[in-house]
Amino acid sequence: MLNFIVFLVGLALLAFGANQLVDGAAALAKRLEVPNIVIGLTIVAFGTSAPELSVNLVAAIQHDTDIAIGNVVGSNIFNVFFILGLTALISPLPIQPEAQFDILVNILASILLFVFLFVGKGRRIVRWEGVLFLALYGLYLCALAGGWF
Repeated sequence: MLNFIVFLVGLALLAFGANQLVDGAAALAKRLEVPNIVIGLTIVAFGTSAPELSVNLVAAIQHDTDIAIGNVVGSNIFNVFFILGLTALISPLPIQPEAQFDILVNILASILLFVFLFVGKGRRIVRWEGVLFLALYGLYLCALAGGWF
């Protein structure tokens, strides 16, 4: 019974925190005079991905690569299919023109991950590929900040 109560309290705190995150992100976007989508693609994305980062760092240190890959891929599949599906069920989601570039980047990142995992060297991501992923993310952030797309 205590576990159930702790679960409910945690769920309530999660809902409260999510509301605060959305409100704070919208206020930050307004204050910085940047589109909400830029804040969502950066600050909110980091905030919601921080637990995944923690799990993956621990998994990498412990050499439990199945957990690391499964966490990232599973989370992305869940976010695209379940989260977007449920959200669209509640309220239709128009895709803003500025989001089209970000969707394309997501698709290209998935293709690159596929190539790294299934072409060549025995289904693993090696250090130089990790560096490439980090550099490409940096380039993506520069594109967002510079309004290139």
